[in-house]
Amino acid sequence: MAEYQTARPVGVGIRTAAIDAGLRAHMNKVYGLMSVGMLLTGGVAWAVGTNEAMLQAIFATPLKWLVMFAPLIMVFAFGAMINRLSVGAAQLFFYVYAAVMGLSLSFIFAVYTGTSIAQTFLVTAIAFASLSLYGYTTKKDLSAMGTFLIMGVVGLLIASVINIFLASSALAFAISFIGVLIFAGLTAYDTQTIKNTYLEHAAMGDEEWLGKAAVMGALNLYMDFINMFMFLLQFLGNRE
Repeated sequence: MAEYQTARPVGVGIRTAAIDAGLRAHMNKVYGLMSVGMLLTGGVAWAVGTNEAMLQAIFATPLKWLVMFAPLIMVFAFGAMINRLSVGAAQLFFYVYAAVMGLSLSFIFAVYTGTSIAQTFLVTAIAFASLSLYGYTTKKDLSAMGTFLIMGVVGLLIASVINIFLASSALAFAISFIGVLIFAGLTAYDTQTIKNTYLEHAAMGDEEWLGKAAVMGALNLYMDFINMFMFLLQFLGNRE
């Protein structure tokens, strides 16, 4: 009996260590995918945004509407197709999405100074890292605020579309302020969700599912970062 009681905690400890190692690898994959996506977005945005002819061809024509709404359409399509895609196809779709998002955001290089864009990116990166670390380490359950935050995103989307036609500076300021708060909360919430989802499914050993979960996690955190960056740019960006 004494031997059994001694051996049992060792087995539990080994399983716990294996899960912890798997979780670290999973989170590293999520952040790695997200980082590649960010590099693609930044590269495409800079290449197009610093080319006057390409900016005119896109944003001075009706093509701008396709470029503006294409990322949103792709997100919904990705969510609908994820179960039918392989892990490799899901990653490729995410990278294509990141490149299209870069095309959509390329206008910022014509509107804001390069220095202010870089400074805002740095501020966003520091805030994102802090919030994501909090979401990963906190013992507090953040799931309760998930529904509220998602509803906030829907409200922001509707208000943003309306303001495209109203062009109200007051509404734009309110949208930006609320947007920063919402996506700050979503960064912590999504990080905790990614962690908890892995812990719930790690014992099943479904590598295909975990691979897709990593891509979806990277997409969620990527969107949190991009949106927080764009809303902060409204406050911190110096216009050309």
